[in-house]
Amino acid sequence: MYEEHPSFNPPPDNAVLWRYMDFTKFVSLLDKSALFFVRADRLRDPFEGTITDVNVIHRTAFYETLPKESLRRERLNVEELIRQFALISCWHEGSYESAAMWSLYSREKDGIAINTNFDSFKQSFIGNTDVYVGRVRYIDYSLDHIPEGNIFNPFLHKRHSFAHEREVRAMNIISGDKGFSRPAYDVGRYFKVDLSLLIKEVIVAPYAEDWFLELVQSVATRYTLKAPVSKSRLADKPRRDPGFPVLRT
Repeated sequence: MYEEHPSFNPPPDNAVLWRYMDFTKFVSLLDKSALFFVRADRLRDPFEGTITDVNVIHRTAFYETLPKESLRRERLNVEELIRQFALISCWHEGSYESAAMWSLYSREKDGIAINTNFDSFKQSFIGNTDVYVGRVRYIDYSLDHIPEGNIFNPFLHKRHSFAHEREVRAMNIISGDKGFSRPAYDVGRYFKVDLSLLIKEVIVAPYAEDWFLELVQSVATRYTLKAPVSKSRLADKPRRDPGFPVLRT
């Protein structure tokens, strides 16, 4: 279930959230009535869950004040370990479709996008496992400092180069039976959701052929999904004024 957390900066309830995916992931979402959260170390950005240069400098100064035995323990590289336990679902915040998101995270001929609003999104999670949601903050890892003191903070910051994603991420950090000695999941895990709340609209890729649109509509009907299924507005043709005079050179 959704829980608030002081480290997370959630969007307003009416914010529109988008998730771009391929067809197989869409079917998996419907089939399991669950949203997949991937391990942070499986994401493409190697900076996921890491700290900045400024954090390293501050930590080094702090280490120098510790006794040698404590110093050795504190210098253990825990960032990579925690990345294996952090589970994340990434969403794009925006009032309209994003051509860039289609290109980056789906396919323009046979991809799928779903959208919802934040209020419905946070209410859609069912079960006893806590899910936290907040906007990602984009920073300069050579100049900026990530707040210390909470395990989530490094996962709520990314480099400025990713600012176009306008990411809102849902996440949790789940340890195994033996604590943080071994990850509980190899790739990630599913979190149960109420699809009627999670999915407000299903959008088919802008350059999809008619048969693919019909297939998505058929699959949605088979799983009794009530959300409308339509083709991307990016496929719309511009209006032409037939009375506009032809310019000649």
